Amino acid sequence: MTLLVISPDYASHLYPLATLGTAWHDAGEQVVVATGPATAGIVRDFGFERVDLRLGRGSNPGVIRAEDQPQGEDDSLRGFFDATRRGAVETLAFQAEARGDDLLWDPVTVARDVQRIVAEVQPDQVIVDHLAFSARLALISAGVHHADVVLGHPSALTVGDEVYGYPPAFPTAIVPDRDALADLHRLCAGVRDSFTAQWNRALEVLAPGSAPSADAFAETGDVVLLNYPGELHDPARTALLPPHAFIGSAVRTEARDEQVETWLCESTEPIAYVSLGSFLSVRSDVLATVAAALRDMDIRVAFALGSTRREDLGELPSSWLVRETLPQVRLLGRSALAVTHGGNNSVTEALTAAVPLLVLPLSTDQFAGAAAIEQAGIGEALDPNAATAEEIAAAAGRLLALDGASRARLERLGADLVRTPGAQRARSLLTGTSV
Repeated sequence: MTLLVISPDYASHLYPLATLGTAWHDAGEQVVVATGPATAGIVRDFGFERVDLRLGRGSNPGVIRAEDQPQGEDDSLRGFFDATRRGAVETLAFQAEARGDDLLWDPVTVARDVQRIVAEVQPDQVIVDHLAFSARLALISAGVHHADVVLGHPSALTVGDEVYGYPPAFPTAIVPDRDALADLHRLCAGVRDSFTAQWNRALEVLAPGSAPSADAFAETGDVVLLNYPGELHDPARTALLPPHAFIGSAVRTEARDEQVETWLCESTEPIAYVSLGSFLSVRSDVLATVAAALRDMDIRVAFALGSTRREDLGELPSSWLVRETLPQVRLLGRSALAVTHGGNNSVTEALTAAVPLLVLPLSTDQFAGAAAIEQAGIGEALDPNAATAEEIAAAAGRLLALDGASRARLERLGADLVRTPGAQRARSLLTGTSV
């Protein structure tokens, strides 16, 4: 049996998708990953085969820097980073305006590449990143049975009257101007229409006579795999989803890191893990505020710098572990608090380890995800552009002292995610085997 995994050339996307593939690999089956060259090392570390597939201009092997991107993509990335400094609505508007080139890049060429790969690999099952729209267009137009994997809050797949790119919820600390929100909604609706027209033009080339889509952002494969705990999702919204399964989390296994193991053994003080992910670690101002907030607390901190320079954070306690990248899964397993932008990997990995979350959302589905965590009582959310060090320290203190019903709910959720890993749930669903 062969599984084909189709992923953008971004580490943050490939890690969970490849982790799902481990259930097939552990069963002695073949796993082939179609992705770009930047993440070839990750594919190799998983022990999978790779076929080359370019799904967009950009790439990210782990920490993204604008200067490492191709011409055009570098300026787009800088524009995105600048937008995050202006606020939530400005960021969402920037992302909406860039959506066509970003998510449906050279669709006919990419689709034909995907169809060629499918013909060569002859997979028994196919899983594909939901945001790989050109790849999904290829599979849909060719009638290839496949599963979409939604890596993010489930609102990354629109249902009902939702408009893609317009969050269905914001955390209480972020209150956008009503007129600005109305403008954003209109913008996202227009982008939806133009994106759908682009999708339909490509679909007509690939499969003439096919029924056009009414909303390309709502298109899915035969089943949707949501890398998210169903317990945290609004039941009313769940009822609107197409055929789906909440697989909980796709937590990867990391290589042993001796420096980290030594650090973990040096003290029994509570640990806070801090990371803004592979993209948003460029926000050195936010990370500096977080560092100032945690500096005088009775905790040790594991601080993933990403693209921020250490000197941008000011003087740091010698007891902190500070590096460009850190083994996130291992450290979350020993942490009492996670400070994060609210990316899907960070959230699901923290929840699997039953770690409360302090979320500083900056883009896309992170706002809805932060609102869900806040509503569940297993974390707090603050505005990354407005929160002071004192406010962050106060929130961190409350979460470190989390107890009662919220602590019990978090521990039940973590135990459930550990008991039945997402990779096993995915394979069971797609192959019809028992977990």
